[in-house]
Amino acid sequence: MYKEIFRWVIAIISQPAKAWVLLAKKGEKQEEFLSRFVYPLIGFVTVAAFLGVLFTRKEFDLELALKSSIRTLVSSFGGFYLGAYLMNEIWQGIFKRWLRFVGYSSSLMFALNIALMLLPEFFFLRIFILYTFYIVWEGAGPYMGVEEKIRLKFVGFTTAIILLTPAVIEILLSMLMPGLSF
Repeated sequence: MYKEIFRWVIAIISQPAKAWVLLAKKGEKQEEFLSRFVYPLIGFVTVAAFLGVLFTRKEFDLELALKSSIRTLVSSFGGFYLGAYLMNEIWQGIFKRWLRFVGYSSSLMFALNIALMLLPEFFFLRIFILYTFYIVWEGAGPYMGVEEKIRLKFVGFTTAIILLTPAVIEILLSMLMPGLSF
């Protein structure tokens, strides 16, 4: 299962056009997609946040590691579902399809978060999050069936929502729960 997740993430990042065509043909149920792709990725990000705080700080602070992992879990999970819900409301599609589109489009964001949690000194890699625009662009046609004349607007809104919802949730958590900020 983890090999398959790794292969799909690499395919979506390295060859998004080909990957979206294959994903459009792939007939999978919502529960299968969530349990075999999104939930494990969110779990990897959460574990990376925990281990990143434990092993990249000078002092061993289990409490801080738990706070970091909780904040990462809630922002990733909430950002995924909120992003899919907002896109479903804006574009009036099928929610199950939006869940899959947002989940697959978030692959790069999840992979970068894992890498940056474990290797925070490579902060400059955050710039690659903008590549999500291209991933969404390639998936708009074959996966979501978006017409060419509204494709740019679709991609702009979708990319903004995919990238901003987890960030907004994380900022809100830090503001509402001061103990989570470090």
